[in-house]
Amino acid sequence: DNEKQMSEWNFEVANTDTLFDLFNKAAAECENCLDKKLPIPAYEQAIKASHVFNLLQARGVISVQERASYMGRVRDLAKGSCEAHMLKNGWAA
Repeated sequence: DNEKQMSEWNFEVANTDTLFDLFNKAAAECENCLDKKLPIPAYEQAIKASHVFNLLQARGVISVQERASYMGRVRDLAKGSCEAHMLKNGWAA
């Protein structure tokens, strides 16, 4: 039942405008965390943005051209988080 309900929400019910808003908020919060030198929370926000991107893509509301842009943005957020983590721990970036 859990899988059925979540699938219905993911693929049919979730408000896509809200999902776009959630993506933008997670990306902004990731950048905020990076500005504050908090790489672990930044990475968590990058993962949230990635998950929401996957939902939007599965719903078919992101065009092929937009897809590349969103993927690049998620990649940059994750990369920034990882680089910040390396710097915070004294590892070469």
